[in-house]
Amino acid sequence: MPTLSEYKALLAADEVAPAILAALKEDSRIGAGKLLAAYQRRQAHQAAEEVALRYRSRYERQLWGTYEYVAGLDEVGRGPLAGPVVTAAVILPHHFQWPVNDSKQLTAHERNVLYPHILTEAIAVGIGVADNRTIDRENIYHATELAMAQAVDHLRVAPECLLVDAMHVPVDLPQKRLIKGDANSISIAAASIVAKVIRDRLMKMYDKIYPGYDFKDNMGYGTKAHLAGLAAHGVTPIHRRSFGPVRDRLRS
Repeated sequence: MPTLSEYKALLAADEVAPAILAALKEDSRIGAGKLLAAYQRRQAHQAAEEVALRYRSRYERQLWGTYEYVAGLDEVGRGPLAGPVVTAAVILPHHFQWPVNDSKQLTAHERNVLYPHILTEAIAVGIGVADNRTIDRENIYHATELAMAQAVDHLRVAPECLLVDAMHVPVDLPQKRLIKGDANSISIAAASIVAKVIRDRLMKMYDKIYPGYDFKDNMGYGTKAHLAGLAAHGVTPIHRRSFGPVRDRLRS
């Protein structure tokens, strides 16, 4: 009879023989029952992830029948008082299997784990940025559109169609706008993760340049700590002067 450690090693394999599971089921040791239960939970979780991934790739699979290269686009940072809007365009291979989801539904750790896999396995990734000056000049919505067009232009492989999270990208390409696209498209979800990780790292860098606003935690959003910093230290070069609290501080 295998030891529990040997069973544990066997259950960690990519494929487990039915005979192993049958033997474990018949094993009367408490530890054997726990190992089997843990294995079954992992299998159930993996199956649920596969179903969810297939559901979130339904728009891609529809388009892949016509287009080889479909790019998903998303933005991060439309609401903050400081910092840029960052956009990403991602073209995924048809066999992509990582469990990407709306970046807001993932922890920072989960995003940082998925980020290098997306960069490594994607056919192409493009980034666009609209800084605070562009936002103040163009307005936040149009600045985001321009940054999305920039992300598309920065793809090393030209996309044939776009999937976009509820916006229009000013480029001459067919595009499908999805409501809550980052939760309904793996390409948009991957773009949201890339944009979020990049922007978060940028705001943490700005926190060191402009201390006192808590940028490392609020990412430029108008939290209590950020507003207190604005009142105490004034407006920094990365603040959006067209946004109410910043505009009010400039007038005071």
